[in-house]
Amino acid sequence: MEKIISEEELNKLMGINGEFRGISFKGELDFILNDQGKEGLEKIEKLTADLGYPIKYKEIKTMDFYPLGLEGIMFLGARRILGYDDKKFQEMGKFESKMSILIRLFLKYFYSVEKLIEKVSDMWGKSCTVGELKIIEYNQEKRVIILRLEKFELVPAHCQGLIGYFSGVVQMVVGKAVVCEETKCTFRGDEYHEFLLKW
Repeated sequence: MEKIISEEELNKLMGINGEFRGISFKGELDFILNDQGKEGLEKIEKLTADLGYPIKYKEIKTMDFYPLGLEGIMFLGARRILGYDDKKFQEMGKFESKMSILIRLFLKYFYSVEKLIEKVSDMWGKSCTVGELKIIEYNQEKRVIILRLEKFELVPAHCQGLIGYFSGVVQMVVGKAVVCEETKCTFRGDEYHEFLLKW
């Protein structure tokens, strides 16, 4: 019987240098709990335990750092066990953006696109120890933002989560529906990830 995550995949994921805050993991698992119920959450918890990296939802501390590979395991598990597709991962990202305490605190004090642009790199750095998120373009008239994420690679499903997350954050600021597209991706041979947001 084929494993849900192969030993090769596991070694690659857990070999990734970097950590992320529990608040991200908690938000993604909150989405699974909301979408699939306790049964879906337990499937992901069982997967992490079976792989030797047990994560219990109730024990996650939002401000603690966790190995980035655990997030990769969660994304692969959600695709392979729960049947999540790209659209579902985008929903997960958008859900996480709305539920994030860090984002809500930030928006309380900096409720404008210009302030968001100023702080985007800092916000990424506070939640993840690897990767650099930069604003490449902001055009107020055309209502366009281009974000670039460098020195970061996890799994393709995570890119879909970022599409939902970035569109969700910008939507909260501009108060309009935001369309986000990943125009460049390391999994398609590009040197970095790039996201085009329009509203």
